[in-house]
Amino acid sequence: MTVLRSPSALLAFIADGLDDTALGLVVGSPAVVVDLSEPFETQDLLRITAILSTMPVVLIGISRRGPIHGSAIVGLDVALCSGEDAPSPWISCGNSLNETLRLLISAIEVSPDASVALGQLLRVGEHASASEAVIAESWVYSLLQGGDTYSRWLDARSMRTPRSRPDSSVVLVERNDNVLSITLDRPEVHNAYGTRMRDELVEAFRLVDADPTIAKVIVRGAGPSFCSGGDLDEFGTAPAPVVAHSVRTTRNAGIALAAITDRVEVVVHGNCVGAGVELPAFAARVVAHSETSFLLPEIAMGLVPGAGGTASIPRRIGRHRTAYFGLSGLLITAETALSWGLIDEIDNSRFETGQVT
Repeated sequence: MTVLRSPSALLAFIADGLDDTALGLVVGSPAVVVDLSEPFETQDLLRITAILSTMPVVLIGISRRGPIHGSAIVGLDVALCSGEDAPSPWISCGNSLNETLRLLISAIEVSPDASVALGQLLRVGEHASASEAVIAESWVYSLLQGGDTYSRWLDARSMRTPRSRPDSSVVLVERNDNVLSITLDRPEVHNAYGTRMRDELVEAFRLVDADPTIAKVIVRGAGPSFCSGGDLDEFGTAPAPVVAHSVRTTRNAGIALAAITDRVEVVVHGNCVGAGVELPAFAARVVAHSETSFLLPEIAMGLVPGAGGTASIPRRIGRHRTAYFGLSGLLITAETALSWGLIDEIDNSRFETGQVT
């Protein structure tokens, strides 16, 4: 059951962290909601966030009086408020704060282990380098592969007939003077991100890292979408989680891209799901078509983002909005992505008759 109290009431309930029984009741729920709708003592909220910062809970703050400013808010995992156009770290809910909170808690309760893990991972990664955060992400991802929610998700897909694996290159690389174009080329599956695409992207990014004469890199996706996320036919086929962790950290496109980020522009369109959001966020510049949509679906699968998203996305939109984006499992539009900073520009002129220019 979700706990919802004001900062002072919550602090009194757990006796400033000294009542183990009450504290156990609080952390027995995957979500704790702190109601900031009425004036509160800043020190109470600071104390609550300090006590719960290492606990297995997602700490959500809500305000029915619009966004609240101050350093005490930083200790929350997600901050929801009424009204429009609230500044970071707040999520503006308009007149639908109660419904937004209900949907968020429902998503968390469906996959509590992954939800809590995402919150904790983002807290730790906030103070780490991009490569360190990716390594931590891989540890958590491997751990969750042994979880019940992921097992149930895999079982639900067990009767599905897998597609044939690609037998030719799925990443096209072309150089024109000092510009390198990299194109994801599995349009028939919306550029699903599988091991072959990962490995070919790593090779391309490492080529750029080794060649300072390449002044600019443009990454695109062929077909109707930039990237539809991880190739679902490959889920459950990896070796033991500890081996998969080793592969993810030695052949990681996110880490390779982070090393050359200042030279990279990614042009996205259509559906950007999972890796299709996580990898572009590493780039110095992201340009999108106005009808692009963005989605992080991993929590519902019992996982956290696994292509570097917990390292790349917070560096663009902040830890709190990343947590909401990942936990809610909701699509965000190009307009929202631009207002948050997930993308840098909406420019339909870069797309002609369905092709990226």
